[in-house]
Amino acid sequence: MSAAVDTAAMRRWLLELQSRIVAAVEAEDGTPFLRDAWQRPAGGRLEGDGLTQLVEGGPLIERGGCNFSHVKGAALPPTATQHRPELAGSPFEALGVSLVMHPRNPHVPTTHMNVRLFAAFPAGRAPVSWFGGGMDLTPYYGVEDDARHFHRVCRDALAPFGEDKYPRFKRWCDEYFFLKHRDEPRGIGGVFFDDFAEGGFDADFAMVRSVGEAFLDAWLPIVRRRRDTPYGERERDFQCLRRGRYVEFNLVWDRGTLFGLQSGGRTESILMSMPPVVHWGYDAKPEPGTPEARLYTDFLRPRDWLAE
Repeated sequence: MSAAVDTAAMRRWLLELQSRIVAAVEAEDGTPFLRDAWQRPAGGRLEGDGLTQLVEGGPLIERGGCNFSHVKGAALPPTATQHRPELAGSPFEALGVSLVMHPRNPHVPTTHMNVRLFAAFPAGRAPVSWFGGGMDLTPYYGVEDDARHFHRVCRDALAPFGEDKYPRFKRWCDEYFFLKHRDEPRGIGGVFFDDFAEGGFDADFAMVRSVGEAFLDAWLPIVRRRRDTPYGERERDFQCLRRGRYVEFNLVWDRGTLFGLQSGGRTESILMSMPPVVHWGYDAKPEPGTPEARLYTDFLRPRDWLAE
């Protein structure tokens, strides 16, 4: 392996990041996370190990998880070579941390964060690596101040790496987390980047670290502002309806889910992102003028939150 691709350093940081995030969410919720360490034996379709950490039924988090995985395989799956066909069939390593938190209170937004590294080792050629990641926010009842705060933290995390990064990755997030079959965004976005290898390993790794380490600052202040907001059956029903959109995106469009399933990944860990209670209603639409309708008219559309 080329010294320029330091998967060991990435692994150390990812495990530290997972530990910090889980400890912070445990402190907010008061419920210990389940720890499920796993290992794939040598010689299989995938080798490697991981640590799934999950909470269910907490007073704050109805279901949430923060997963670490580090796998190796003999041939990159199709989702990983979509933009790099010359690497098809190459041995690879993939490691990352991925989290999704589904709060119980409909006034607390669902959130997702992911940071990852792929490294391919084509025969007779130098290793090739690239990063991906980002974070996004999926509110059920939108609040402008929360949206501005989340985007401000994303911008500040990327600022040391070039003025172009936040607007570029914000636009990428708006375009990626979009349900094409419904012509509808999943949430209010954040930042997203994939197949990123522009500054060399060290510089790109620093950028990914900055994004991952900004997550708690982006989400926890919103949690603390909204967690005690009263709600009833109406708000809960709308939350469950909107959670259905989350399920649709992850199962139909999300490249990470497809990569995990195509590569023979661990199903329970891959589907950790699914919310525990979901509703679907035929042609369900909120009444005009209601808080639920305002989510569609004011929040589920691309906005320049930091210019407002």
